[in-house]
Amino acid sequence: MAAGLVGMASRKSQGSWEGAAGAAAQADALRRRAAPLAQLDAEAYERALAAMKAPPGRKPEHRDAAIARALDRAAEVPLQIAEAAADASALAATVAELGDQAVRGDAAAAASISAGAAQAAANLVAVNLAATEDEPRVQRARRLADAAAASARRVLDLPPS
Repeated sequence: MAAGLVGMASRKSQGSWEGAAGAAAQADALRRRAAPLAQLDAEAYERALAAMKAPPGRKPEHRDAAIARALDRAAEVPLQIAEAAADASALAATVAELGDQAVRGDAAAAASISAGAAQAAANLVAVNLAATEDEPRVQRARRLADAAAASARRVLDLPPS
């Protein structure tokens, strides 16, 4: 949704900003990148639930290892979501700053939506890994969420046009 808003704002800016066509192309690429992630996340989550419900193996250590592998894989997709959301938020901030001011609100909304998505995805990474703060993927996901939030704040702090 956020990438779609950024794309729309970029296309509306084509008469007033020379970078608008490139931003629209980036937004379209982000939309294509993000679209399958919801389904992939649901599938990974289902596999993790199945592993927790009936883990393979007779020995507890084998079952624990199978659950850990399933949760590890389930953390991969939310990390990709956080990456895409951080990219969308940064692009939205650029469009809000440089694009047609008539669509600044749409770009700001896209940045805020993206920041929320990045934060939610970072939380899922941490939950799936049941990890401490020093787990590299948790740290990366949180950095991405922080970057997305910073982009959204930057847009929301712009003076009125």
